[in-house]
Amino acid sequence: MTQGPFFKKIMVFAVPLMFTGLLQLLYHSADIAVVGRFVGKEALAAVGSTGSLVNLFVNLFIGMSMGSGVITAKHIGERDGKKTHDSVHTALLLSVVSGFVLCVLGFFGSTQMLKLMKVPSDVIDLATLYLRLCFLGAPALLIYNFSASVIRATGDTKSPFIILSTTGLVNVFLNLFFVIVLKMGVAGVAIPTVISQTLAAIAAVIYLCRVEGDCRLKLRELGFNKKELLAIMRIGIPAGLQNILFSVSNIIIQSNVNSFGSAAMAGIAAGSNFDGYIYTCTNAVAQTTMTFTSQNIGAKKYENVGRVYRICLLCAAITAITIETAGFILSEPITGIFTKDPAVAEIAVQRMRFIMPFFVFCSLMDVGGCQLRGMGRSVEPMLISLLLACGLRIIWVFFVLPLNRTLIFLYWSYPLSWGVTFFVLLLFYFFVKKKLPDKGIVS
Repeated sequence: MTQGPFFKKIMVFAVPLMFTGLLQLLYHSADIAVVGRFVGKEALAAVGSTGSLVNLFVNLFIGMSMGSGVITAKHIGERDGKKTHDSVHTALLLSVVSGFVLCVLGFFGSTQMLKLMKVPSDVIDLATLYLRLCFLGAPALLIYNFSASVIRATGDTKSPFIILSTTGLVNVFLNLFFVIVLKMGVAGVAIPTVISQTLAAIAAVIYLCRVEGDCRLKLRELGFNKKELLAIMRIGIPAGLQNILFSVSNIIIQSNVNSFGSAAMAGIAAGSNFDGYIYTCTNAVAQTTMTFTSQNIGAKKYENVGRVYRICLLCAAITAITIETAGFILSEPITGIFTKDPAVAEIAVQRMRFIMPFFVFCSLMDVGGCQLRGMGRSVEPMLISLLLACGLRIIWVFFVLPLNRTLIFLYWSYPLSWGVTFFVLLLFYFFVKKKLPDKGIVS
């Protein structure tokens, strides 16, 4: 990762990561498609409305896993075996502890959180059941994500893809069996997701226990190394808080969506599902940016930082434009996968056709934030996101939306926040990059 040419290496790293993310996203898409087609509108609304709430809690710890990947990649670039070993074992123990904390908080707080989101009475019982079952899988979800971050830090993106391709198929098969054959409703899509996540976590841990080199996991040596833990938290907590801030703004938007009724909830759940596919593919490029930059920073090859960033911006833009164009053109057949209700389908298509032309700005924003984290700057992207991306959405919802309370007007909060935030992140990148040749990384 520290020697050019970089384009081919970036693509070899990013493409399996894209497919891995798509398979992980398949868990939730399969849930939505199965309940939308075989259970009903209320079940679709229940499953779709919980996504932003789950992300609110999970994203803090996913940020931690990003931090573990950055620190491990940096130590690999430094060729420091002891620090690499310590960071791996610290990260895995952190994933176990974080997973059980998240499981307890989410399981017992589900009902109250849904009430705060103004989930309608005809949906809240189903949403609570689905949410509680999802939180039971939190330990496995985090163990997998931390393990996968460590594996990717070594340059291996194929192994996580193989793991999720297998467990994703298990998830889809069990979804259909539990819902169509056993008639289990929303529980029939939540339980297979937990089972699949558990299998993925077990497979990832086994892989790390068998891998050769400094990243090999030895379960008896799991423990917190104070220095490595602080390093992971220095990168991971701001990244996680940034993710949480986006989730908070999305929850505020979701609460407003809920006020339009269950048909709007179901339609937006179906229409916004495609967003995840664009985001997942371009986020793979963003993760690649972070990993390549981290290794080059560790190896003190600062001249490569700009090359990596330019290539990744270009790749993210091309990927986003390609997929969003397909989404715009195929919006009707895509929404037909998730619902047979004409009213729900109309709202879903309307949302897709509005959002698709602008999603490229979200992708560029994501790459910009990950580039700065790879350079060791994690607090500033969080603050920029707080003030701009999240702040603009909140201002829009509370002060601008009342002027024209329609779904289309609500959607405008997304492209405006993406575009402004990317521009400011780009300016800050140039500011940080100027300091690298003389002083190296600035903490």
